Amino acid sequence: MSSFSFNNVNHVLCLGAHADDIEIGCGATILKLLAANAQLKVTWIVLSADGLRIAEARKSGSFFLRTAAEHAIEVLDFPDRYFPSVWPQMKDYFSRLATRIDPDLIFTHRLEDRHQDHRLTAELTWNAFRRHTILEYEIPKYEGDLGHPNVFVSLAESEVASKLELLWDCFPSQHDKPWYRPETFRSLMTLRGVEAGPSTTYAEAFYARKLFFE
Repeated sequence: MSSFSFNNVNHVLCLGAHADDIEIGCGATILKLLAANAQLKVTWIVLSADGLRIAEARKSGSFFLRTAAEHAIEVLDFPDRYFPSVWPQMKDYFSRLATRIDPDLIFTHRLEDRHQDHRLTAELTWNAFRRHTILEYEIPKYEGDLGHPNVFVSLAESEVASKLELLWDCFPSQHDKPWYRPETFRSLMTLRGVEAGPSTTYAEAFYARKLFFE
């Protein structure tokens, strides 16, 4: 199994359809990236939030990125659960985004995700960023659409614990949902750790469609 270092990644773009998607999908990996590179710049974009969820999204992004050399957090108001209905507006937004930033690494949703908002976010990411390294993260949900990832990021217990603590502290509006539990998220990271290899206890997993080496 080959490995690579995060040390040469200087600008990361994180895309989430909803508040807490980024954190669930790649939160511990972001913490690991930040620890590995003191000069890291992060652009953090939540495409849909309203009311209390706006404040939660901004608070969480600020906590996750508190050690970044530079960060920008954008929380937008595309309609939750109805992204396909505003496809032209979203495509225009992604097109503009690709003209103003040039990240080294992008985290976004999976193309096969059964949630329509997640799926469209992934499609527009690939449409707008054609010359970039894109890693698609996964979100556990009722539909049971987890797949077979091909990229694994080994995580320390401290990174896992920090992710779980921030997810719980920053999103109190989600505490009444039966799936929104620390053990849900830890279980997935434990499973992916098993798949990553015998020396790994925890991992976050991603899907890489294309990797380009010069």
